[in-house]
Amino acid sequence: MNMHHRYETVRGSTGRESTISKMLFDLVLACQLIEADVATEEERAGIYDRSDRTYPILAKSLNERYDNLKGTIATLEKRLTERSRHKFTDAA
Repeated sequence: MNMHHRYETVRGSTGRESTISKMLFDLVLACQLIEADVATEEERAGIYDRSDRTYPILAKSLNERYDNLKGTIATLEKRLTERSRHKFTDAA
C-alpha cells in the first residue's frame, strides 16, 4: 500500500494561491468575452429578452456557460479567501 504524505510548505501554498489567482484572471476574462458575444448575438437577432421563445440559441448557450463560469469564479474566490484566512490564523 502506497502511503502518500502531504506536507504543505509556505512555498507550496503560495504556489497554489498564485495558480488560483491566475485561473480567476482567466475566468473573468472569459466571462467578459462571453458577455460581448452575447451582446453581439442579441444585437444581430434584435431580441434581448431571454424569456422570448425566439431568443437566439447561441445566446442561450453562452448565457449558460457564463453562469457556470460565474459559479466557478465564486468557488475559487471562496477557496482563496479561506486559504488567506487560514494562513493568518495559523501564523498567529
